[in-house]
Amino acid sequence: MTPTDDDRRALSRQETTDALPEGWRLVLDQALARYETGDFNAGARFVQRIAELADAADHHPDVDLRYPHVTVGLVSHDVGAITARDTRLAGEIHAAAAELGIAVGTAPDKTEIALDTGDLGRVAPFYAALLGYDSAGDDALVDPASSGPQVWFQGSDSTAPDRQRWHLDVSVPHDDAEARLQAVLDAGGRLVDDSAAPAFWVLEDAEGNRSCICTWQARD
Repeated sequence: MTPTDDDRRALSRQETTDALPEGWRLVLDQALARYETGDFNAGARFVQRIAELADAADHHPDVDLRYPHVTVGLVSHDVGAITARDTRLAGEIHAAAAELGIAVGTAPDKTEIALDTGDLGRVAPFYAALLGYDSAGDDALVDPASSGPQVWFQGSDSTAPDRQRWHLDVSVPHDDAEARLQAVLDAGGRLVDDSAAPAFWVLEDAEGNRSCICTWQARD
């Protein structure tokens, strides 16, 4: 199927969320869903059905087959965003799951490792070589096998010797964020900054190490 001009238009995050089927969520700029297959053979049959739909659409998702579930991720790589091709194929996959008696579960998180740096041009090639990663845009690296977390470089002008350079950005389904935040606080975390919420909350562990819980919201 040849993409139309409309199929090449990047959807806003709100448009994406409105167009995705039940159980699908926008997480770190990818449409994600997890289907509870219950066993490996059922999962394999579902993956085969996804492959047939993907070939018919000439648009291929990331698929992760595990014993109890299958995770599916969609993004239009040629556009670098979610398009109607993704939401349409998500609907077809969801319908196929229903036909097979497979229920959709809770969409998974995605973790990004972030490095504060004042010299992206010098440090990015080091980590690309160290990890065997490819460049993704001007400020990120990705695993070519799509198994490891993305590395993002956050510009910083801090020269404090004790500053925290690395931190985790954990992107969660937007409707899970408040529960995840509360779980971190219950586990001894401290809320440092919520001024950008619901885009992200900055949290700190008992030793002062910081991480962020992130959603797609308040980013368009």
